[in-house]
Amino acid sequence: MTSLHADAKISILSMRDTGPAPEAALARDIIKRGLIASPILLAVSGAFWGLNGAYSCAYALAIVFGNFALAAALVAYTARISYALMMASMMFGYLFRLALVAVAVFVVRQSSWVELIPLGLTIILAHLGLLFWELRYVSLSLAYPGLKPKKQSKEKSSQQSESVTK
Repeated sequence: MTSLHADAKISILSMRDTGPAPEAALARDIIKRGLIASPILLAVSGAFWGLNGAYSCAYALAIVFGNFALAAALVAYTARISYALMMASMMFGYLFRLALVAVAVFVVRQSSWVELIPLGLTIILAHLGLLFWELRYVSLSLAYPGLKPKKQSKEKSSQQSESVTK
């Protein structure tokens, strides 16, 4: 066994994360909420721009969900290797994901089914809206990283307290 000396320097950049990955749970929760809001967005796009607007909105939602999933996967995977790699993947991963969104729009922009206004609005509003919606469910406590724990009903908590006192 090796022991650390008091004067030994430990670099945060050489450390890694071995705990659970709360970012994956957050991304799943964001996508779940996005699927709840999707019918409303599709209906609004369909009402204003017709069937092509609904198709464009659906394509934009797929881009947004893929972007959130890819961001979470990058953090979860690279944090297990090293924090330095995680920081680099977030910095350059953002640029990479932004480029992927741009390429996804560029590839279909001339297609007959694409309406650019609902496509662009959905990409922007879905990203921002889902992030703000998720703020209500994120725990800002080190005791519960990631999502806030679900509240127990009064019956369950009283039953648990009774079982503890017995």
